[in-house]
Amino acid sequence: MLPIAEPQPGEDVFGFIRRQRGRYDAGLYARILGAANAFKEGDAIVGVAAADEASRRNARALLANTRLADIDAQPLHADGLFQFISAGPSEHARETISESNVQAGKRPADQTLDQLKHLLLTSDETEIKALMPSLSSDVIACVVKLMSDDALVEIGRKVFNPLPGSRIGARGYLGARIQPNSPTDNVDDIRWQVFDGWSYAVGDVLLGTNPVSSDPESVAAIERTLQDVLATFGVDQRMPHCVLAHIDVQAQVECEWPGSTALWFQSIAGSDAANATFGIGVDAMVRYADARSGRYGLYFETGQGADFTNGHGHGYDMLIHEARKYGFARALAERVARARRAAESEDEAGSAVDGGGETAAEGAGAWVHANDVAGFIGPEVFRTREQLVRCCLEDIAMGKLHGLCIGLDVCSTLHMDVSLDDLDWCLERILPANPAYLMALPTKIDPMLGYLTTGYQDHVRLRERFGYRVNDAMWAFFQQLGVVDSDGRPTEHFGDPCWVFLQYRRHKGDGRSGAEILEDGRRELAEVRSRGVFVAEGHGARPWDLKPELQRDIRRVYDDAKRSIWAELAPEFIEAIPAVERLATQSADREDFILHPETGERLDEPSVAALHHLRRRQAGRFAVQILISDGLNALSIMEDGHLEPFLAQLRGELEARGLSIAPEHLVLTSGRVRAGYRVGEVIFAHLDGPRAIAHLIGERPGSGHRTFSAYLSAATGDAWGKVGSVDHDITKVVSGIAATALEPEAAAAEAARLLGAMLTPRA
Repeated sequence: MLPIAEPQPGEDVFGFIRRQRGRYDAGLYARILGAANAFKEGDAIVGVAAADEASRRNARALLANTRLADIDAQPLHADGLFQFISAGPSEHARETISESNVQAGKRPADQTLDQLKHLLLTSDETEIKALMPSLSSDVIACVVKLMSDDALVEIGRKVFNPLPGSRIGARGYLGARIQPNSPTDNVDDIRWQVFDGWSYAVGDVLLGTNPVSSDPESVAAIERTLQDVLATFGVDQRMPHCVLAHIDVQAQVECEWPGSTALWFQSIAGSDAANATFGIGVDAMVRYADARSGRYGLYFETGQGADFTNGHGHGYDMLIHEARKYGFARALAERVARARRAAESEDEAGSAVDGGGETAAEGAGAWVHANDVAGFIGPEVFRTREQLVRCCLEDIAMGKLHGLCIGLDVCSTLHMDVSLDDLDWCLERILPANPAYLMALPTKIDPMLGYLTTGYQDHVRLRERFGYRVNDAMWAFFQQLGVVDSDGRPTEHFGDPCWVFLQYRRHKGDGRSGAEILEDGRRELAEVRSRGVFVAEGHGARPWDLKPELQRDIRRVYDDAKRSIWAELAPEFIEAIPAVERLATQSADREDFILHPETGERLDEPSVAALHHLRRRQAGRFAVQILISDGLNALSIMEDGHLEPFLAQLRGELEARGLSIAPEHLVLTSGRVRAGYRVGEVIFAHLDGPRAIAHLIGERPGSGHRTFSAYLSAATGDAWGKVGSVDHDITKVVSGIAATALEPEAAAAEAARLLGAMLTPRA
C-alpha cells in the first residue's frame, strides 16, 4: 500500500501522476483509485488500499478534480467486456438524455467528478435519470468513492428503476425473493418454504432456488415444482420462478421441457477472465439476452470481491469491478428490452389482423434485475459490519445509477466477524436507501448454503419499521389468501404454512375435509423438519419475532458453525484413513487460513516434493486421485458415518465402471478448493488421456448439517500441465453430503456417475 502525497491546489489524478512519475503510470493510477475507497480487506489484498487516512483524503481530492472524459479515456483494464459496456447507450437510451439537465450547459464528459457528485446530490430524480445513460461504469464507481454513507443513502432514496408493470423497485416498496433452498433438492422442502413465506405475506419478486445438483433433470423437477405452486394459486403472471443453475443448464431445461422455465439466472463478473470462471462470455450472454423476448427476462447476481478471489483482480479495486458488472447487466438489459419491444410489436401487428394476442401495454416490458450478494465470500473481502453496510450502500447507488432494479442479499458467512445480531444492525442502516428487495428464508440461516441472511419475519419487521410496501399485485393475493386483512394486519392464519397448504390443496381440487388436509400437511411439514430444514410457524411477542424455541435452535446451529470453522482434523483421525499421504498448504495456522484464503490454495514445498514422489511411484497408472481437505468444516469430514461410507461406495462404483483409482488417500490440512487443482497439476501433468481429482472438502458450516462436498475436476494431461488451466469452470460439484442431508452413499454414487461421464472420451 503506497502512501499518496498531498496534491497541489486543483491538481487532478493525471496531473499528479505526471508530476510524480514524469509520465502516465498505470500502476499508480490503479493505486490512487483504490486508495479513494473506504477501507476493505479485499482492496488491501489486491494492493490498492490507502496506506492511511491522509492518503485516502489525498486520493479523493485528486479524484474530485478529475474530468469524466479523462476517466473514460484511460481504462484500468480493457477487454471484451469493457468494450461491450463502453459502446455507449443504445439509440433507445440516447433518446432519454437531455443536455439541458447538465449544469452550466456543459456536456457530462466535461465535468469533474466533484461537479457530478454535486449534481447527483442536488438534482431530482428526473434530472438524474436524464443524465444516467451517459455515465460509464468506471465514472459511476469513481463518483461513489467520493460519497459518504449518508450521501449514498440520499442517492438510493431518490432514484428508482421499477420492473415494468409492477411496483417492484419503486419508491416505498421493499420486495422479497423467496430462497427455498434444500440440502438435497427435495421438492417438498422447497414447496413448504414457499408456503411458509407466503404465510407471513412475504415473497413478491421471485421464487428462486439455488440447486444442489446441476443435472438438467433435477433442475427441471425444481422448476416444475415452483411453477406448479405459482400456477395453482394463479399468480404466475404476477411473479416468476427460477432455478439458479448455470444459464446453459437453464437453456437446456427449457429446450427439453418447453415452458418449464421463467426468469433466467446467471452470476456475472467484471472482466472476461473472471466471467470465464463462471463459464460464460460476452458473446454467449448477448445471444441469451437477444432471445429473451418474454415478460420474464434475466436475473443477475454480483458481489464485491468475487473477481479477485477467483484469481482475476487485474490489479484494481473491487468497486470498479462491481460497477463493470452493473454495466454488463445494463447493456444486456437493453438487449432484452429490444427483444421484448420487437415481440410486442409483432403482437400488436397480429392483434390488428386477428383481433387477438397480447398488446404492448399488456406486455409491459421485460423484467431484468440484479441481486448484489454482499458478504457471501468471507473476511478476505471485508470483515466488519461497518464495511458490510458501506458495501451495500455503494452497490445500491451504483446499481440504481446504472438504471437497474437492484436488490440485496445482506449476508454474512460464518467465518466473518458479522453475527446474527449484527445483520439486524446493518439492515437498519441500509434500508433507508430503499433497495428493490431482499432475500427471504424461514430463518436467517440458509439450510443448504449455510450462511446468514434475511428471514421472513425480518421482512415483517422492516416493513413495519420503514413503512415499506409489498408489490401491489402480490399484496392483493396475500389478502385473498387470508394471512393479512384488508388493513394489512396479521390474521389468525398469519405465520401458518399449513393454512397455505390447505388453500393449495383446495385450488388443486382436493375434496377432502379441511381437517384431513391439515393433518396431511402437518405430516409433510414434520418430514421437512426431520431433514434439518427450518420452517417458521407463528411468532413470538410481536409478529416479527421468531418463536423462542426456534430462536434457540438457530443460536445452537450458529454456535456449532463457529466451532466447525475453527476445528482442525485430529491427528488420530488422519492416521486412521487407509493409505493416507499427508499434505499441507502455506497457511501458517487456522487464523491465517481463514483470513487469507490464498494461503490455503497454495501447497507448501514439502507437499509439492511429496507429490512429485507420488507421481513417480504411481507411474501414470490411475485415472482418479482422491484428495481430502478440512476446508471450512473439518467436523463434517470427521463426523461418524460420513467419510468412510463415502470412500467405500465411491471406490466400488468407480471400479465397477472400469476406472482406475489411486490407492492413496491424500489428506490436505488447511486446504481450499483450488488447492485440489494444484495437486492435479503436479501428479497428472502431461500424462496420456483424461485424469480426475475427486476433492472431498468440508463446507458450509451453519446449514444445520455438518456437510462436505465433492469437487470433481477432470482434464487431459496437457491441460493439467498448464498451471491455472483447470479451475471452477470445468469442475462439477456434489454438495450437501451428510448423514442428515444427501447421504454419503448416494452422494458417492452420483460422484462416480459424474466422473464416469467426465472421463469417458466423447465419440
